[in-house]
Amino acid sequence: MAEPSTTPAVSFRGVERHFGAVKAVDGVNLDIAPGEFFAMLGPSGSGKTTCLRLIAGFEQPTAGHIEIFGEHVEGMPAYRRPVNTVFQDYALFPHLNILDNVCYGLMVRGIGKQERYRQGREALAMVKLAGKEDRKPGQLSGGQRQRVALARALVVRPKVLLLDEPLGALDLKLREEMQSELKSLQRSLGLSFVFVTHDQGEALSMADRVAVFNDGRIAQVGSPQEIYERPSNRFVADFVGSSNVIEPAQTRAWIGVEKPASLRPEKIGLLAEGASGAPGTVTVAGTITQILYHGAVNRLELATEAGGRLVAALPASGLLFSQGARARLNFPAQALHVMEGA
Repeated sequence: MAEPSTTPAVSFRGVERHFGAVKAVDGVNLDIAPGEFFAMLGPSGSGKTTCLRLIAGFEQPTAGHIEIFGEHVEGMPAYRRPVNTVFQDYALFPHLNILDNVCYGLMVRGIGKQERYRQGREALAMVKLAGKEDRKPGQLSGGQRQRVALARALVVRPKVLLLDEPLGALDLKLREEMQSELKSLQRSLGLSFVFVTHDQGEALSMADRVAVFNDGRIAQVGSPQEIYERPSNRFVADFVGSSNVIEPAQTRAWIGVEKPASLRPEKIGLLAEGASGAPGTVTVAGTITQILYHGAVNRLELATEAGGRLVAALPASGLLFSQGARARLNFPAQALHVMEGA
């Protein structure tokens, strides 16, 4: 049996993209593995979408090199690259039925009508739209139109599928359903998916690895667990999930290390009156300044006696304190993740 390829599906080496004086992408180095679900996560203007467009061939790098399965693609037009893109607005032809929308790329490639319809129906069945071939895009729901866009991208059998905020136009419930379906589809196909999003929940729940972008650079790349549990710097801790970023002086007072640290709100508990913290834990006293109800949890904000602020996520059913009350929060010392980055 042949060994799996070790050639990256996508490779960036020192890639830059300038727009006048603005460096939208600034020295990015990155490898995406074959068959990997890779998310590019970051706020607007962080460079993630420009990186996707560089892979697709819609933009060309100002400096550096890009390879797709070992082939240099700088200067290669988009239509020659073994990739396809699914956009947020789906870009379906309203006057064509669903089958003809899906088969459009095959028609451009000169595939005969009978064969392209066969492949188109297979692609529609793959995304659970068999039987809807004759409908127009306007007759479908948002989730169904998203599936059509997926089928149209997959029918030409790309080696890498690029997804540019594809779930952004869907409501919350449908978006969550499509997250699960996209991940299942990617696993069954074994394709490399490169998924751009500003939604941290999407990135963490779907991706094998996540690159967090900031100011045109990658702030951190790793598994969702690494990114969430062990952020490398303050930006990642603040942007991915909700985190208490502890200043170096306070970290030194708690655990003897004078560096910034990240403390996730769900790691923090509330001590009952008169109770003592267990060995190896840190107890912080203060006044509750805010309680926000979030269904299963309440987010409690504590103004500490030391002058800081601490946010805890606590089970809603067990919270007996009210705003303005004195309270003590407690967490394991090991829940503090010391960060090296500024």
